[in-house]
Amino acid sequence: MKRIIVLLIFLLIAAGGWYYYQNNLVKENADTSIFTKVEQGDFHINVVATGELQAARSEKILGPPGMRAAGIFQTTISSIVPEGTIVSKGEEVAALDRTDLGSKMKGIGTDIEKAQSQIVQAQLDTAIEMRGLRDQVRNIEFSIEEKKLEAKMNIYEPPAVQRQTQLELERMQRDMKQNNEKYKLKQEQAEARIEELTATLSQYQNQMGQLTNLSSDFSVKAPKGGMVIYHRSWNGKKGPGSRVTAWDPIVAQLPDLSQMNSLTYVNEVDISKVAMGQPVIIEVDAFPEKKFKGKVVGIANIGEQRPNFDAKVFEVKISVINGDSTLRPAMTTGNMINTKTYRDVLSVPLEAYHRNDSLIYAFIKTENGMVKKEIMIGSANDNAIIVKAGLTKGEQVALTIPLDEDKLSIQYLTPEEKQEAAKELSVVENIANDTPRVSKDKGKGRPKGKEGKRKMVQSKGNPQ
Repeated sequence: MKRIIVLLIFLLIAAGGWYYYQNNLVKENADTSIFTKVEQGDFHINVVATGELQAARSEKILGPPGMRAAGIFQTTISSIVPEGTIVSKGEEVAALDRTDLGSKMKGIGTDIEKAQSQIVQAQLDTAIEMRGLRDQVRNIEFSIEEKKLEAKMNIYEPPAVQRQTQLELERMQRDMKQNNEKYKLKQEQAEARIEELTATLSQYQNQMGQLTNLSSDFSVKAPKGGMVIYHRSWNGKKGPGSRVTAWDPIVAQLPDLSQMNSLTYVNEVDISKVAMGQPVIIEVDAFPEKKFKGKVVGIANIGEQRPNFDAKVFEVKISVINGDSTLRPAMTTGNMINTKTYRDVLSVPLEAYHRNDSLIYAFIKTENGMVKKEIMIGSANDNAIIVKAGLTKGEQVALTIPLDEDKLSIQYLTPEEKQEAAKELSVVENIANDTPRVSKDKGKGRPKGKEGKRKMVQSKGNPQ
C-alpha cells in the first residue's frame, strides 16, 4: 500500500512539473516574440540600383586622325600614363605601337625607289630612242640633198630617167615628213610616260610624308590640362595592349569634374516606375558618411543584357546636384530613386503581414494576449507595406508567427470597414499615381554577386 501511495505522489509531482514547464514554455515563447509598432507618416516607393560616377562632360583624347587615310585601320596602346594622372596641355599621354606604321613606311619607301628607278630608266630609253630617230631624220636629209643634186645633173637625161629621179626625191621627202611626225609623237609619248612615273613617285612621296607626320601622332598628347581617365569601350577599359581603331580612335578622356553623373542600370521589372526628374539619394562607397542629392536626367529606350544581371536592364543617367571636389569618375554609387511618395499613411514591415489564401492578416499584441486580425494593404517597397484597414498607429504587431497560431481566433473586418478602406486606398493611390504592388519577392531582377548585396535604408524622412 505504501508503495502505491509513493507512486501516486511521484506521478502527481511529475504531472505538476510538466504542467508548470509547459506554462513557462508558452510564456517564454510569447515573451521572446519580436514586435514592432505601426507607424504613420510619409511612405516612399524607391528603386535601388548600383551605379558608377562619370563626368557629365569630358574632353576626348584621340589617337592619330589620319590612320584611315593612311590605310592603317588599327593599332594597340604600347604605354599609357596611370589612370588619374594630372597632365598639362601637350604632355604625352600614351604611345601607340608603330609596327604596322613601320611596315607601311618600309613598303612605301620601296615603291619610291622603284618609281625613281623607272623614271631614270624611262629617261635613258627615251634619250636612246630619240637619238636614233634624230639620226634617221638627219640621214634622210642628206639623201634628199643628194637626190636634188642628182636631179639637177639629169637635166639632159631622157624624160624617163628624170621622172624616176623625181619620184625617188618625192619618196624621200615623204619619208622625211613621216619621220618628223614619228619623232614628235615619240617625244610626246616619252614625256607622257615620264610625267606618269613622276606623278606616281609624287604620290608615293606624299604618302611617305603623311606616314611621317602620322608617326609623330602615334605619340598621343593631351589637348588640354586635366586628369586622365581611361576610356571605356564595349569590352572594358582601354589600357596597355588595348586596340585603337580608325572607327574608335579614343584613347582616354579628360573629365570635367565640376559636374558628375551617376550611371546605373535598372532591371526591366522596375524601369516602368522610373521617370525623368525623379529625386535620387546617392551614396558613394568611398565616402559612406556622405549622401548626395540627384535627379534622373536620362532613361534608355532599349534594354540590354549586361554581366552580373539575370534580367534585361535599362541605362539610367542621374545628375548629381550637390556634388563636391571629392567625387571622382568610376567611383561606385548606390542610387535610391524615389518613384512615388504616399503622404500620411500607416505602414508595417513586410514581415508583419501574412497571407492565407485570400485572407491577409497580422498578429497584434493586446492586453489580453495575441490577436490574429484581418487587414487591408496597399503598395509596398523593399522594407515595408501600407496598411489601410485593421491597424491603428502605435499598435504592436508581431514580426514572427506565434507558436499557438492555430489557437488564435481571427477578427475579420466588417464590410463597412472594407468599403471605407477601399475608398481611402483609391484616393491615396490616385494622389500618388501608383498601382498597388504587393510582393515579397525581393530578389527578382536584382544583380548577382556583390552588387546584389547592396542594401540602402529607406527611412520615413527620405529627402525630396
